[in-house]
Amino acid sequence: MTNDKLLPEMVEIWQQTLNWQPTVQQQTQFQRLYELILEGNSQLNLTRITDPQEFWEKHLWDSLRGIASLLSANFYSASLALIDIGTGAGFPGVPVAITVPNCTITLLDSTRKKIIFLDNILSKLALTNAKTLVGRAEEIGQHPQHRQAYDIALIRAVGAASVCAEYTLPLLKQGGLAIIYRGNWTKEETTDLQNAVNQLGGVIELIEKFTTPLSVSIRHCLYVRKVANTALNFPRAVGVPSQKPL
Repeated sequence: MTNDKLLPEMVEIWQQTLNWQPTVQQQTQFQRLYELILEGNSQLNLTRITDPQEFWEKHLWDSLRGIASLLSANFYSASLALIDIGTGAGFPGVPVAITVPNCTITLLDSTRKKIIFLDNILSKLALTNAKTLVGRAEEIGQHPQHRQAYDIALIRAVGAASVCAEYTLPLLKQGGLAIIYRGNWTKEETTDLQNAVNQLGGVIELIEKFTTPLSVSIRHCLYVRKVANTALNFPRAVGVPSQKPL
């Protein structure tokens, strides 16, 4: 691989920002992931982000920033079940799978081409703790095999946060955690999200604002804890959550 396609290691930044740093093997897997995404991009239009530094910040660091509080010894010893909803090119799910090998992660996307691409990536990275699933969040959330089956649900914001809550909470066990990745965030959005999680059996545990280490842009992560069973009519039928947010 030419030098211009080498990911920066950023050991100090990993340590300073997340109190964590990748092993040599994880760094190698990150590099291979980057190369495979660049290869796949020509056919699948996976990401606009191809510069190594930008890829490191917006795809690797940002993916792991959402689970920062979990990158601790007890998380490593727990074998939790995670799901990444609308994973697309595999973010945040694939970097998370590389980082916490004892946890299992399901990568959910409705686009079969992307899932086939991800199957190839998982195979080439030898990631045995991740698997793929083709489907829509609204359907999977009503499926007995998946409903209330996960400890953590990750979702990189697609539409309103209340929609993200409706996609994630039905999939979580009671006590489980939804982590919603966002860019900007407003007080009005907090009110909307509060209204939605009240109906879905959740509480907003934390809205965390932070800046990215290289481009110093503002990001947010929303942490919603499931405290009661979600009513059986959620998630609503395909398309309804986004057209008529709670």
